[in-house]
Amino acid sequence: MNKLTSRIDKERLLLGIAAPLLAVVAALVVTTLVILATGKNPGDAFSDMVTYGFASDSQVYILNKATTYYLAGVAVAIGFRMNLFNIGVDGQYRLAAFIAAVLGGALTVPGWLAIPLIILCAMATGALWAAIAGILKVTRGVSEVIATIMLNSIATAVIAYLLQPGKLGQLDQAGTLVSTKPLPSSSYFFSFDTGPAGELWGFIVIAVLVGVAYWFVLGRTRFGFDLRTVGQSETAAAASGVGVKKMIATSMIISGAVAGLIGMPTLLNDSHQFSNDFPAGIGFTGIAIALLGRNHPIGIALGALLWGFLERTTNHLEFQGYDKEILGVIQGVIVLCVVIAYEVVRRYGLKRQQQRVGAELAAQAAAPTKKQEVA
Repeated sequence: MNKLTSRIDKERLLLGIAAPLLAVVAALVVTTLVILATGKNPGDAFSDMVTYGFASDSQVYILNKATTYYLAGVAVAIGFRMNLFNIGVDGQYRLAAFIAAVLGGALTVPGWLAIPLIILCAMATGALWAAIAGILKVTRGVSEVIATIMLNSIATAVIAYLLQPGKLGQLDQAGTLVSTKPLPSSSYFFSFDTGPAGELWGFIVIAVLVGVAYWFVLGRTRFGFDLRTVGQSETAAAASGVGVKKMIATSMIISGAVAGLIGMPTLLNDSHQFSNDFPAGIGFTGIAIALLGRNHPIGIALGALLWGFLERTTNHLEFQGYDKEILGVIQGVIVLCVVIAYEVVRRYGLKRQQQRVGAELAAQAAAPTKKQEVA
């Protein structure tokens, strides 16, 4: 039996390596065919992407983007581990960033106090907005997908109404941008000066801490075990004494709290105000990144870096004469290839494991029969 376990472990390792390799190869092949279909040379495109993507200023840009994308991926992954589809991350982070920006612009306290208050306000707003969907699910059985889609629309409408001149918004001198009151300079988050490459946002430190907390809580605590158990089987979790409804609501709240952090790198390190051109759609990007990373903190980080790399390099390709839609095609192809590759490898691994266990059990059952014949 020990030999069987060892062989299964080796196969799992090989299959774990095979899945991402298969996904990368498939994505490269499909992307190559797409670029060829546009009449361009894929070799030149890939070479240009690598050269431009590893320039010093591009590396800073990618890390800054990856900081935001990583937080989005973790927020979505928390729901995924619970078997919940929190599609409302987009509305949660935008509403949280808006409320936090309003609060930050009104505060007159020192920066060392204002920054934590802004961050906590954003997390609380995101958590409360996500809690609505969680409560509806556990009390009325409303699908979290439907509830969060509706909440996204409501969040957009609330922001659009409040972000008007005369309410919580103000018009700039050019008359083209409506924004909240800017944060005072004392409320700016720290950044790392990398010289000509630009500034690396200090919020990357918070993103790392969030990733460590995500790994520890879900993988090393009783709460994380209960959460994963409910995600795999609500019936089994309930039979073992886990409060299923409580875990569902709690998971949605935690996911929303992390979602509240998504807009903070932009607010505290870049724009210092919420305006009508504040980044949107990052919540949906987080879904793709969580799928790419298989809900693992390191995998999500790699997915966020890949997304930032693709965004930086494919935007550059547009100036080289390539179609601007290439970015969307490559991103979609990569997500599909990763999901399909992992599912194919998972099914193959499960089949191989069943065959090996069956063969081992059959061999053990045949052994006593042979001994009796000899006797």
